[in-house]
Amino acid sequence: MQANFVIDLGEKAQVPIISFSATSPSLTSLRSSYFFQVAQNDSSQVKAISAIIQAYGWREAVPIYIDNEYGQGIIPFLIDALQNVDARVPYRSAIPSSASDDQIGQELYKLMTMQTRVFIVHMSTNLSSRLFTKAKEIGMMSEGYVWIITSGMTNSIRSIESSAHNSMQGVLGVKTYVPNTKELENFTVRWKRKFHQDNPTILNVELNVIGLWAYDAFSALARAVEIVGTTNFGFEKTNASSNLTDLETFGVSLNGPKLREALWGTRFRGLSGEFSLDNGQLQSSTFQIINVNGNGEREIAFWTPENGLVRKLNSTNTSTYSTSRYNLGPIIWPGDSSSVPKGWEIPTNGKKLRIGVPVKDGFSEFVKVTHDPSTNTTHVKGYEYIPFAKPNGEGESAGTYNDMVYQIFLGNFDAVVGDTTIIANRSNFVDFTLPYTESGVSMIVPIKDSERKNAWVFLKPLTWDLWITSGCFFVFIGFVIWVLEHRINEEFRGPPSHEIGTSLWYSFSTMVFAQLQQLQPTVTDVNQLIKSGEYVGYLQGSFVLGILKGMGFDETKLKVYNSTEECDELLSKGSANGGIAAAIDEIPYMKLFLRNYCSKYTMLESIYKTDGFGFAFPIGSPLVSDVSRAILNVTEGEKMKQIEKTWLGEQTNCPDSSTQVSSGGLSLASFWGLFLIAGSASLSALIISVSMFLYKERHKILVRFDSERSIWRRVRHTFRIFDGKDLSSHTFRKRAPQDISGIDSVHGIGASDHASPNNNYPPSPSSCSVHIEPHFDFSNSGTPPREYCHPNPNGHSFQLAQAIELIDHPNQEEPRIPEIAHENC
Repeated sequence: MQANFVIDLGEKAQVPIISFSATSPSLTSLRSSYFFQVAQNDSSQVKAISAIIQAYGWREAVPIYIDNEYGQGIIPFLIDALQNVDARVPYRSAIPSSASDDQIGQELYKLMTMQTRVFIVHMSTNLSSRLFTKAKEIGMMSEGYVWIITSGMTNSIRSIESSAHNSMQGVLGVKTYVPNTKELENFTVRWKRKFHQDNPTILNVELNVIGLWAYDAFSALARAVEIVGTTNFGFEKTNASSNLTDLETFGVSLNGPKLREALWGTRFRGLSGEFSLDNGQLQSSTFQIINVNGNGEREIAFWTPENGLVRKLNSTNTSTYSTSRYNLGPIIWPGDSSSVPKGWEIPTNGKKLRIGVPVKDGFSEFVKVTHDPSTNTTHVKGYEYIPFAKPNGEGESAGTYNDMVYQIFLGNFDAVVGDTTIIANRSNFVDFTLPYTESGVSMIVPIKDSERKNAWVFLKPLTWDLWITSGCFFVFIGFVIWVLEHRINEEFRGPPSHEIGTSLWYSFSTMVFAQLQQLQPTVTDVNQLIKSGEYVGYLQGSFVLGILKGMGFDETKLKVYNSTEECDELLSKGSANGGIAAAIDEIPYMKLFLRNYCSKYTMLESIYKTDGFGFAFPIGSPLVSDVSRAILNVTEGEKMKQIEKTWLGEQTNCPDSSTQVSSGGLSLASFWGLFLIAGSASLSALIISVSMFLYKERHKILVRFDSERSIWRRVRHTFRIFDGKDLSSHTFRKRAPQDISGIDSVHGIGASDHASPNNNYPPSPSSCSVHIEPHFDFSNSGTPPREYCHPNPNGHSFQLAQAIELIDHPNQEEPRIPEIAHENC
């Protein structure tokens, strides 16, 4: 109030007012152009405080401040800074400057009953000394507590009495940083010498930053006066008045405006650092973070607006803003502890946490609430919390899960546990922990045994176009296999029926032996239920009702069930008999249902995405992060599997229900690449094989026929050649001597001079081997087999290359001999 009065007086008289001790942000709100605050504004340190809060992950902090303009001025800035790092202020503790020790104790006891254990103290040195003395007396300076003091106390901490200083062990503080220079050292020595001369009884006195600001303020004023000059320091009367108490009778300073302009432009390096008064405010940005320990304090870090928390100033790695706790040195916390406090505790001497749990008839594996009518008490298995039930004593649920979660927002519950799903609209009123179960909404439908009721179940997985394409490829590949193997493989020779069956066997064998699905869902798509108007079930009180309405389900087609037994009964009846065609709910419920009924039902793929089950707390609660970390420790290891096995049980003697059924069959588009590769490879093999055959047998194929029906005869002739064995292949080479026994004398053509198998003489050059090939009838003409004389490859004289073909000629009974292939034969 004194500062405000003086500032107002200077504004009216146009006289610069310079303050080196007033630090409250509320003073700048007066917007006086003649007020110069040669001290750090308290609001400049709130970001340094919030950086400490963020570094250690504390989610709540309670400010304790003196109840006057000095204490209240920083609070709006402090709350904003804390909110920017996701920390909330659940309570503000204002202590009057005239408060007695008992009043201070009562306020501290009140704070002990709260969860928050992080306190930010902003008050005068005298009141703060009494506060910490009382806090140590009642046990609030023990392990688990965090105390942070502002610069107003830290800058004068060495002037605090030793008894109060001992009560502050482990406290963190934000202190104005003053660079250590040679000028400062010399001035400090001179000041101490002068102070001891004037005050010989006062020992161990220290010059704090307020004294340095005072020295710099007078230095700035002296520089400004030198610029303006010492003339015209009088006042001009602006309004004559008979009222002697009227301040306006002072008039207006003649030199005040010039002196103000000179102060604005004054810049120099003072004892406290760089001095400049931009907008009438001392510009200083760096703070020290100190830890009260022993008889003094230890420097643990620095804070700057550009780099945040840093271990040392002017370090090389300062390109980004940091709030890492690893940039702070070691800290001794209250209670002489080196362990970082978590920032909250469940108070043992305060009110108990009111934890809400759902009340329902079924699915009690997650949470079970029982009511004892004889004693009118409710028991929660696994918890000692408050059931969300009607007050009529019947143990009935008081509403939906949304209603239960909303009780946290209303302040009736401190948390909600159980099978509460994390969804977006609920997060507007509460904060959720990380989920402890898998997420999603799925659909349970009955299954039918297709092996007993449908002989054509194997047709279902594929679409008709894929079946047709597959069939065509089976025939085509079978034909290619026959072409490649017929002349060289005995398995592909014989009667036509045998050869066709053998070829197709290889193509169809993979389909015949493929494993087919035996259990088929009665419904595969949720849209199918909507179009057909089937009845669908959902769990009582579940948010799934809203999802079903949003999907387009008719509300009259939705039925409620309360337990697994009731759900099974409705599904067994079916939609046409007063039951349901499918049950839609969250995956954890569906898995629990399938544990008992997996032989009758199956779970389809997820139809809606959710974040699973979690615990709900008030927005900004410090419990959220700690409980979430505890959940991660459980879910990441084997412990969660053991918990599920213990409480939810295991499925036995059932098919794999974890395999979710997907709707629809496979189409041709899914396999066009496979067909392209298989078709290209088969066609290439066919072309290469036919080309090799035509080239190899060209001398036999190109024999001349009469012009009459020559093309058809040549085709028949080519097929007959193809129908024969390829004796040059590795399959028939070892069998050649047996194949030609007794044929050397056929027609006596080239049958002489054969080498005896018992002599050592080479065979005659004119010798040749004759073989008879079986006939594959393409024309049903009854043409007898044909014979060929193959010339001996070792002969050096003229060789016989004669082909005798028995041709069905209409004008002669005897077969004729075509022209000789070689003119010298």
